[in-house]
Amino acid sequence: MKIVDARVIVSSPGRNYVTLVIEAEDGVIGLGDATLNGRELAVASYLRDHVCPLLVGRDARRIEDTWQYLYRGAYWRRGPVTMTAIAAVDVALWDIKGKIAGLPVYELLGGAARDGVMVYCHASGSTLDDLSADFQGRMDQGYLAIRAQAAIPGLMKTYGIAPTDGQIYEPASGNVPQQDTWETSTYLDFAPQVMAHLRREFGYVVHLLHDVHHRLTPIEAARLGGALEPYRMFWIEDPTPAEDQSAFRLIRQHTTTPIAVGEVFNSIWDCQQLITERLIDYIRTSVSHTGGITHLRRVFALADLYGVRSGSHGAGDLSPIAMAAALHVDLSIPNFGIQEYMGHRDPAGELFSSSYAFRDGYMHPGNQPGLGVSFDEEAAAKFPYEPKYLPVNRRRDGSMHDW
Repeated sequence: MKIVDARVIVSSPGRNYVTLVIEAEDGVIGLGDATLNGRELAVASYLRDHVCPLLVGRDARRIEDTWQYLYRGAYWRRGPVTMTAIAAVDVALWDIKGKIAGLPVYELLGGAARDGVMVYCHASGSTLDDLSADFQGRMDQGYLAIRAQAAIPGLMKTYGIAPTDGQIYEPASGNVPQQDTWETSTYLDFAPQVMAHLRREFGYVVHLLHDVHHRLTPIEAARLGGALEPYRMFWIEDPTPAEDQSAFRLIRQHTTTPIAVGEVFNSIWDCQQLITERLIDYIRTSVSHTGGITHLRRVFALADLYGVRSGSHGAGDLSPIAMAAALHVDLSIPNFGIQEYMGHRDPAGELFSSSYAFRDGYMHPGNQPGLGVSFDEEAAAKFPYEPKYLPVNRRRDGSMHDW
């Protein structure tokens, strides 16, 4: 079955998404998510100008061959732009294969290894009381695992705090990024107080997670992990910048708090040392940024050999196409751990419809053929691209810090 068309649609229904539509013979459509938050147009150009022309005429069923062709054939390989583009193609081809077979993608991956996929949501607040109210609301919705973030006293803005107007908290519109201020010592004093507050108020009924967002040195992360041990964290996420994999050895030597990392990784080589030396407990690579279903399964297969479980990134900067693809992988692998789920705010629902569902703390991708997601190209045209950037961080002395 030959590919007859491949097109890229950039839209902004509240936030920017890059959607790849691959059309095969007999009108079979496959969808892939090519969104790279804050760098969307780079991936759109990579696909439109360099990849799509290579796809027309290829056999849509030869997924592995196409993956190798796009990865090895480019010579300049890896990196977020390249791997996000390849991921979009790969996921779209899996979608087509499922539709041809009349089966959901997870059945093509070996079938379900579990009945549902446990997901975690986000709770936050500008005060501890606000956080408690949000946390309780998430428990009432049935979540079994909740990520908690609270505004740090003395700082103008803190990562992960949802605004009261219901908008997204990450990217800001405009031609330059928003600038935040960071102070590590204040954070290290305050974070254990937040977790102690939640455990006093809600006990240990739900799993508790926290995102450090790459902001600590290894020794600072080790101190934080030790301070949080009494609160039985499910994990601390991205405790230190992930480029230096060996840095996690120091953290591991000083705390038993579980460690999760990997949402900024793009290949199996980015996390090889972390996995094979058992320096982390959860690998958070996502289907959209790690070369698609084909390559993500390799990452998780390697992790399985070393007792590392999955914990894929699933923030709102990934479209429902990516969320569906993640759930199909999650349902099928033996070493699944947990899946992030933030949902998607309208008007995204005007463009995307999906068969996945949430119930009692778990999600299922549904049983429609392929991914179970549809995309309305005409509706997408009503929401043109808007320049949006993730914030940047400076310390109080004006020097740059990891955001």
